[in-house]
Amino acid sequence: MVLGLQWTHLKRRTGCRHSKMAALGNLILLTCVLTPTLALIHTLEEKTCPDGDYAVDGFCCNKCSRGFKLLAKCSADGMRSDCTPCPEDQFMDQMNYSPNCMRCKPCKKLKHEVEVSKCERYRNTLCSCEDDYYTFTIDSETTECRKCTLCGSDEREVQKCSAERNTVCECKENYFRVNRKCEPCKSCTTECKHLCETLPSHKLADAPVGGSGSLVHILTAVVVVAVMLLMVLIVYIAIKRFTKKSPRKSALQTTETSPESSETLFQNEEVPIITVIDRPESTILCQATSNLPDCVPREIKTHDLIYSLLDSVPVTQVKQLVRSLGVSETVIERAELDHRASKEAHYQMLKAWAEGRSQASGGGGGGGGGGGRGGMLHLALLQELLLKLRHMHLGGVAEEMETKYSIH
Repeated sequence: MVLGLQWTHLKRRTGCRHSKMAALGNLILLTCVLTPTLALIHTLEEKTCPDGDYAVDGFCCNKCSRGFKLLAKCSADGMRSDCTPCPEDQFMDQMNYSPNCMRCKPCKKLKHEVEVSKCERYRNTLCSCEDDYYTFTIDSETTECRKCTLCGSDEREVQKCSAERNTVCECKENYFRVNRKCEPCKSCTTECKHLCETLPSHKLADAPVGGSGSLVHILTAVVVVAVMLLMVLIVYIAIKRFTKKSPRKSALQTTETSPESSETLFQNEEVPIITVIDRPESTILCQATSNLPDCVPREIKTHDLIYSLLDSVPVTQVKQLVRSLGVSETVIERAELDHRASKEAHYQMLKAWAEGRSQASGGGGGGGGGGGRGGMLHLALLQELLLKLRHMHLGGVAEEMETKYSIH
């Protein structure tokens, strides 16, 4: 009985020891597993590299300099990365650990770009716009060269056009701007009230009646009116004397002249006078007996108009304009496939519009390549183009075309 009790007590003590040993072993095993992981995390968190280096695999490697690319990274602290110079026609303009350099960009002559400095391995090609063109920013990464604006007859140039910015124009004295045009200030309206002080008529109205300045103006006006009346009187007397003598002469001429000669004389008197006005980029005919407005441009060279249009309309809106003019998607896609340069493709789209519309209206057949006889664009097509530009909120471009080709 006593022996049984002792065995039971010994068994309980041995079981307690085994459970304590098992718990201790588990604790030691967990510590062994977590310690390297915590040490690695601590090392990564505290690892900082100096300027010009970067962290890799727990140690710092140096970056490659400008004009070089990474060939092989360093393998331990204190060792250097293997860098190699960028090949020809490639560059790298900053410190890096990239395995590839960037390709140099070419300056696009067809888009009026000129090369300022060649591409070096440490910098890209530097391009600028040619003379009479300026850099227009389309977005944060895209620019294009556009034709410099010419100031109108009612404007004066404030700042000349340069490679960085367009011409800056302002209205002349006693003119104010309305819808991008300079209009004369004829009266003290709300728009030009600030100009009234400089108007001669306003000064004359506000001047005192008894002043010497107003007296000079009045005397000058009287002299001018007197001279004009005298000239009118002289012309009237001369005409009256001429009409008294002319009936006899005309009667004698009608009796002595044969029917054939009189008919020839009548035809010579009725021959209309045709004056050719030489203007750049347009052909203008003025006819004395015509009911048309004075000197309206009838025909315009198609290729000149298209190039002027492409210089003014944003690149992103050219296809929208072409579609609004009725050019089919098939023609648009064919132009883009045949011509890699976007401007040449846009030119072909507009040329197709001019040729198609001219043939539809019976005005084709000319040998000049589009839009009328000898490469000319009819006035009706130009007016349609101006209408489409205004519908697309490109009124400034339409006004520029009207000014250039004298359309009123």
